[in-house]
Amino acid sequence: MLNSKKKIASLLASLLLVSTFLAACGSSESGTDSNSAPNNASQTETEAPAAEVEESAEEPTERTVTDAMGHEVTIPANPKRVLASYLEDNLVALGVTPVAQWSVANGIQDYLQGSLQDVPTIPHDLPFEQVASFEPDLIILDSADMASGDKYEQYSKIAPTYVIGSEQNNDWRDELLKIGEVLGKEEDAQKAIDDYDAKAAEAKAALSEAVGDESAAAIWLVADQFYMVSEDLSSGTVMYGDLGLAVPEVVKEISATGTGNWLPISLEKLAELDTDHLFLINSDKGAGGEALNDPLWKNIPAVKNGNVYEFGADTSWLYTGTVANTQIVDNIVNSLTK
Repeated sequence: MLNSKKKIASLLASLLLVSTFLAACGSSESGTDSNSAPNNASQTETEAPAAEVEESAEEPTERTVTDAMGHEVTIPANPKRVLASYLEDNLVALGVTPVAQWSVANGIQDYLQGSLQDVPTIPHDLPFEQVASFEPDLIILDSADMASGDKYEQYSKIAPTYVIGSEQNNDWRDELLKIGEVLGKEEDAQKAIDDYDAKAAEAKAALSEAVGDESAAAIWLVADQFYMVSEDLSSGTVMYGDLGLAVPEVVKEISATGTGNWLPISLEKLAELDTDHLFLINSDKGAGGEALNDPLWKNIPAVKNGNVYEFGADTSWLYTGTVANTQIVDNIVNSLTK
């Protein structure tokens, strides 16, 4: 089962093989002539506290924060060369350009390329030498898995390293808020969430008017194997939690079989899917896709009724975050309200 973003990244890698600076501190010096009159000396004494206030008002160049694994990490107050592999959605939402972006063999997060098209890539497993070559001043890791063994120590030798989450699937809102805190962009993070929530609420109202209490499901086809999105993870949280679409019984059943974002489902079980609308993320497009010619597929009610909405693997459906989810909301609204 695909039970973490890391495993999805690994699956995407195999599929494509086949089909984080310091602010300058000013200093001020004051002196008195040894031949100065006593009243001048007295004036100097009265000015000294003001100089101290000026110095203390200077912004710090570093901050110490505690990450999800309990590490106390001293980071630049204003990091300029951030490396946050597979967290780029959050960076884009905060207006931050990373020094390098996540990639798998011959593939990247296409849906972010409007913002990252000129950013070089780095392999998803973050080889130490390649990480060092980008000279980051801050490394942010998605989960404890990415810092397992001696990896955290090795990355920390390159740059201050902060681990965002300890869970396999971090809540995207919590993740964005934490990254905003680390980067000193708390207000930007909260605004991004507020803007998304407002957009989702507007979309939910439009969908309620257009399709009422009709149901929907999302499936991913890759190498002739189907996967169904979990009810409360990834794009499932968008469809059901944010937009209020009804959850088919088969989706509930499959969601209970594992903890992953996308869970395998047989064509035979998929044939039981009594949903009004079906979103198909097709990684097999142009590569055969024999499963879509199977009679079991063709007899699924949504297929028979022409209510299948197809998207490519280059869209944001396989990811999660402010940018990804915003695009998914647009996809759903455009599909169901036309």
